[in-house]
Amino acid sequence: MSAPSIPVIRQTAGAGAARSAARRRKTGVGSERRPRWLTYTLLSLAILVSAYPLYFAVQLASSTSAEIAQNPIPKLLPSGELFTNLKRVLEADIDLWQAILNSIIVSTATAVSVVMFATLAGYSFAKLRFRGRRQLLVFVIATMAVPTQLGVVPLFIVMRELDLVGSLWAVILPGMVTAFGVFWMTQYLDAALPYELIEAARVDGASMIRTFWNVALPAARPAAAMLGLFTFIASWTNFFWPSIVLGTKNPTLPVALQLLQAGFFKDIALIMAGVVISVIPLIALFIVAGRQLVAGIMQGAVKG
Repeated sequence: MSAPSIPVIRQTAGAGAARSAARRRKTGVGSERRPRWLTYTLLSLAILVSAYPLYFAVQLASSTSAEIAQNPIPKLLPSGELFTNLKRVLEADIDLWQAILNSIIVSTATAVSVVMFATLAGYSFAKLRFRGRRQLLVFVIATMAVPTQLGVVPLFIVMRELDLVGSLWAVILPGMVTAFGVFWMTQYLDAALPYELIEAARVDGASMIRTFWNVALPAARPAAAMLGLFTFIASWTNFFWPSIVLGTKNPTLPVALQLLQAGFFKDIALIMAGVVISVIPLIALFIVAGRQLVAGIMQGAVKG
């Protein structure tokens, strides 16, 4: 449907509205505004800056240690050493496939649990009325200001008392819910889920759990997809806590890649080849679920 003409706007809304509409059409402000060359230039620069670390890792993985020592700035295009270094990583002394499997298990379990528990908590904070709701939400958000390093010692003691040191459960259990996930799902459900749908479900005789499962969870799907993807990536790349509680006997992928370096010598090409291998699953995940990710971000950013 085409926009009304300026004379029509002047007759229906007055001269002021007509002048404002004319200015918007002249400057291109509004829903019909098209991106200009400056927008595309800035977006291209942002893409180049974001992709450069991966490109730099691929270039280093395509070189030899001698070439990197002579010239830290690699060649412009990858060489044939890339596949040689990837083969060296796969044939290294570390159990790379077991490390990849451990990372898949930990990241998947953490992402699923964070989505479920954060959605439950977000639904409770957003749509249920109980005493101390706002104070409890503020407390949950305030925990995001506490550095992770402060809780390492007591958390390690707890895991040791539970006899979980060296087990993947020691990495999964502390990450089953996050304060950011609760905050994100609370904000999203508060804006995206009308009370009328909840009341209609209750009138139809649905229980609290059934209302959450059939009404709240489908409404939260875009935001939950975004939260699950970000949680999976954060868990996949986590090195600090797994290196402490798992050690070298049952490592995840980031810990296993650290074992590629020798005691007195770092083979940068070999390590960067391992980094490239660790990034490939994340790139595949973004390709498969990228559209859902963008939809979740955009719908969560728009209220109503």
